[in-house]
Amino acid sequence: MNEFNDMTVLITGGGRGMGLATARRLLDKGACVVLAARDSARLTAAATQLDAGERVMCAPTDVGSTGDLDRLMDGIRERFGSLDGVFANAGIGLFAPAAELGVDDFANVMDVNVKGVFFTVQKALPLMADGGSVVINASWTAHRGMSASSLYSASKAAVLHLARAYAAEVAQRGIRVNSVSPGFIVTDMFHDVITTSDAREAARVQVPMGRLGEPDDIAGPVVFLLSPQASYITGQDLIVDGGLVSVIADRGGKSVVAR
Repeated sequence: MNEFNDMTVLITGGGRGMGLATARRLLDKGACVVLAARDSARLTAAATQLDAGERVMCAPTDVGSTGDLDRLMDGIRERFGSLDGVFANAGIGLFAPAAELGVDDFANVMDVNVKGVFFTVQKALPLMADGGSVVINASWTAHRGMSASSLYSASKAAVLHLARAYAAEVAQRGIRVNSVSPGFIVTDMFHDVITTSDAREAARVQVPMGRLGEPDDIAGPVVFLLSPQASYITGQDLIVDGGLVSVIADRGGKSVVAR
């Protein structure tokens, strides 16, 4: 079913992980995709993997730079004319006790995770067709406190609520804005943060479904929210975490819903 025929979707952080998995699904459904990321070599490798020819546009972009975002939008306008969807996925992780974080750490995380998302959506909206869709990547850590995640969690809580505010502002154009909150998803960032097999197992046993997530577990819900099937859904956050936030895992094999 090519429900995305003649549609163009921008994916920031599109060179790997959840962004790349989402691009693959969108291409399978007929879309053209714009992949934006800081690493040019990674974008080239992603385009090779996707093997979709002119339906893929790669745009080296630092979402923390408004100048880069302006150039990105100009390139999209020249190549495709307009946008039908945006997956604001680019983000960085920094996990350390709050007492160890400095002003530069704060600036780096907020520049990408908050400023980058804010201006990606702001600058994409003039290109968006009425009835389009925006999905912002938040995190389960916006819903549940975790040690050493204060800065990262704060940035993700900010974009979760940013999605709701944008949803209110653009509803009259029929544009929907939602967010997804992934749980433990095995990406390069996951391996950068959780570096040992013992730590990965400790994460896994917290998940009631008994496994860590894969990028494709997020791609499916994102594509759904971008699609016409979600035409009456806006201002919502979809938690995709195997039950991590709302269910208490029982290592004996049972789970209970948190009340």
